[in-house]
Amino acid sequence: MTMTVRALNRATLARQLLLERASTDVAGAVRQLVALQAQHPASPYLALWNRVDGFDPAALDAAFADATVVKATLMRVTLHAVDAGDHLTFKQAMQPTLRGARLNDRRYAGAGLSHADAEAAIPQVLEFLASPRSNAECEAWLTARRGEPSTWLWWALRQFGPVVHAPTGPPWSFGARPSYVAPAHPPPLADDATAAAALAELFRRYVAGFGPVTMPDFAQFALVYRPQAKAAVEALADELEELAGPGGTVLHDLPGAPRPGEHVPAPPRLLGMWDSLLLAHADRGRVLPPEYRKLVIRSNGDTLPALLVDGFVAGVWRPADGGGIEAAAFHPLPAADWAGLSAEAAALTALLAERDPTVYRRYDRWWTGLPAAEVRVIGR
Repeated sequence: MTMTVRALNRATLARQLLLERASTDVAGAVRQLVALQAQHPASPYLALWNRVDGFDPAALDAAFADATVVKATLMRVTLHAVDAGDHLTFKQAMQPTLRGARLNDRRYAGAGLSHADAEAAIPQVLEFLASPRSNAECEAWLTARRGEPSTWLWWALRQFGPVVHAPTGPPWSFGARPSYVAPAHPPPLADDATAAAALAELFRRYVAGFGPVTMPDFAQFALVYRPQAKAAVEALADELEELAGPGGTVLHDLPGAPRPGEHVPAPPRLLGMWDSLLLAHADRGRVLPPEYRKLVIRSNGDTLPALLVDGFVAGVWRPADGGGIEAAAFHPLPAADWAGLSAEAAALTALLAERDPTVYRRYDRWWTGLPAAEVRVIGR
């Protein structure tokens, strides 16, 4: 039996805790969700608000403060919030990608730096980062040790190296000026076999959190070459089952993983920017209709806050002047859907009022010219 797009949608929503908010703590939710996109400091908070019943943002503040949840450069060479216990495996899984993206960058090489320079610096950098340090402090320290400007060396180390972001304060634990610290258990540099084993474990977690998936889906999620993704799939072959997907695609899943019926109701949600749900598959049509993709994922990769209606993206949102949420739907919505979105918007408005009522407003330029069928201010 072939899984339809709608069946895939419901399976992924179930695993992403978007069919029903879960009664769980922050750490448990983060482990289930695998990784929360954290390019914008507010986004992990909104991700958990959408998924955890009675979510208290102070609980995520505390998890960041005590390093139960850590923020680091991982999948897709971008910032994610992950369970501290997962950081070692995920970082080792991503080291070949991070090495290529940063140590092979022409700007790094153009500064006369080699792979060996970065690797040799890591132990000393981790000692220096026993307490939180700013970018300027790290650059100055490296420059003093090496006797030459080290801007590009630090640029590479803060992403390729096993460092994490240190909380800098409200409203979302991390501000515009990042600070870095060594994790409690820094992942050692992985050899090829260790990195491959870690990537297979990342694939297992990915299937549990976003499945069923194709091999290209995993390559997209992690930003790894397809031969690496294929090897990770093959390493777990005895643990997986294969399913037929739309258009003859081969899907991989864990036996017994949630796959609810395609007609299970999906409640409305107001997803934050760069929500992982929208970025975790090569074929994003299971959540984001193809005709809306360029409206939501903009030309530079900015992924706008999205309205989720019946499990699929139906528009975008932003904070409204004077309070509430301005919702722009790409197609007309029934009154019942607007009522559900309004209830969500009221709860979100209350959360933002305590943190940052103008969250994401620096991205307002993307709203110019949006072909919205309906625009309403809701949640006041």
